[in-house]
Amino acid sequence: MTSSTHRRPRPAPSFPLPGKECHAVAVPAPGAGPQRWAGAPSAALDADGTFVLAYRVRDDGEDHNVVARSPDGERFTTVAVLPRGRFGAAMVERPALVRTPSGRWRLYVSCATPGTRHWWIGVVEAVSPEGLAEAEVWPVFTGDARTGVKDPVIRYDGGEWRAWICCHPLEVPGAEDRMSTAYATSRDGLRWRWHGTVLTGRPGSWDARGARLTSVLPDGRACYDGRASAAENWRERTGLATPAGTGEPPRGGAGGAPLLAPVDGPPVADVRYLDVLALPDGSHRIFYEARLPDDSHELRTEPVRVPVT
Repeated sequence: MTSSTHRRPRPAPSFPLPGKECHAVAVPAPGAGPQRWAGAPSAALDADGTFVLAYRVRDDGEDHNVVARSPDGERFTTVAVLPRGRFGAAMVERPALVRTPSGRWRLYVSCATPGTRHWWIGVVEAVSPEGLAEAEVWPVFTGDARTGVKDPVIRYDGGEWRAWICCHPLEVPGAEDRMSTAYATSRDGLRWRWHGTVLTGRPGSWDARGARLTSVLPDGRACYDGRASAAENWRERTGLATPAGTGEPPRGGAGGAPLLAPVDGPPVADVRYLDVLALPDGSHRIFYEARLPDDSHELRTEPVRVPVT
């Protein structure tokens, strides 16, 4: 697999980042203390302009994915719950929520294989977000004995489905937390073609242990989670990446994998799983997972009204 080692200048601060506006707590932490998390969000707009949000809740080892609706992007009402047992999974992680061109809904779910460090990704589909709770699951990214796959970012650009997948190498026991991001394309969002690694951490840097892409803009700029060491697992921070080489928007298929170069410098935010949702008026709403002093995590959101250029 090919990886990017280019360094690029820090871009203009127009990427939608936390701290530009006052945040709201969209989902509070489920309890106090470590391993009690609400977060790993993926947001989309429905045809009527309402917000639909998918996220992960972990409460002392009990995992489930949640789908919720909101009229304003801040106050959410749960419409579907998908527990880990629904997928035969030991844990679930970040889902990816997508409204298809036909108006149906898909939720790509990250599932841990019991008794192993392996992860795989399945998909459920329904006519409405509410129907995802009962939809049949189909494996779409299975990983293998050497690689666990999870935390997908899925986009449809009008002609092609694109996916950025967090990959965890499993060949070294005790080091399965390492991560990089690979790229895949599809005509239907169900059968995928892999194109290789497109984003990795940098030795000696704050993201040395790995880089997990969490959102990507149409021009190819992206944000990602990184950390320096295994001890920082669950304490990832957000960095930015830009298209390597020409700076053109990412292209898949015959064009190959769109390499991404981490932006030089420190992390840009002390949060993880930053998701960027573009709004019809040209502004954005962001969702992210924030760590609290007791090591619980809450899901926050805030508007970003400055146009992104």
